[in-house]
Amino acid sequence: MVSVLFLSCGNNTATKETTETQPLSKTEDTVISETKSKTILCFGDSITAGYGLDDINDAYPAILQQKIDALDLNYTVVNSGVSGETTAGGKSRINWILNQNIDVFLLELGANDGLRGVSLSETRANLQSIIDAVKEKNAETTIILAGMELPPNMGQDYTTEFRQIFADLASKNDLKFIPFILKDVGGIAKLNQADGIHPTIEGHKIVANTVWETLEPVINK
Repeated sequence: MVSVLFLSCGNNTATKETTETQPLSKTEDTVISETKSKTILCFGDSITAGYGLDDINDAYPAILQQKIDALDLNYTVVNSGVSGETTAGGKSRINWILNQNIDVFLLELGANDGLRGVSLSETRANLQSIIDAVKEKNAETTIILAGMELPPNMGQDYTTEFRQIFADLASKNDLKFIPFILKDVGGIAKLNQADGIHPTIEGHKIVANTVWETLEPVINK
C-alpha cells in the first residue's frame, strides 16, 4: 500500500488567504435576486478556498458551478473557504454564515485539527455543533459531509479514529457523505502544488468530480 501525505490546509497568515465568504462572480448578488436561484454553500478550509491558485475560479467550488450551469440548473455556488480554518474556527463563524438561505451545505473541515493534534473528541463535537446549527436554521437544508484523512506519521490509532469521525457523524445525522474529498489527488505529486499538499488546477478538477458524484443526485432530481 502506498503511503499518502494528505492535507495541510494553510494558515491564517498565508498571503493568498481568502475572505470568509467569496461569491464566484461579481454579479452573484444580482443573479440571486433576479432568478431566486438556490444556494450551495461550500464551508471549508484551504482546499475549498483554493489556496495557492492564482484564480479562485480554478478551485473546485467554481468548477461545480460550471457543471451546474452546463445542466442549466438553478443553483449558485458560494465559496466559504478560509485557509487554515479549524473546526473551532468554523464553529465560531457558522451563525454569521447562516444569515443567508442555504439549500445545500457542504461541510469540509477537520484536516487542520488533525495536523495540529487537536483532541479527537473536540473535533467531533465542533463538527456536530456546525451540523446542529445548520439543521436548526433550516431543517430542509441538505448537508453533505466531506471526509478527511491524515498522513500516517500522525500515528495509526489517531489517524484511524480521525477518519472514523466523519463516517460516524454522517451516519448519526443521516447526511450525504463523501468518504475522502481528496480521493485520487492526495499524495499524487503532479496533482499537487510544490508544497505537496494543496491541489493544482488539475487536482481541483478531480476534487470537483468527487464532490459531484454526491452533489449531482441531490440537485438534479
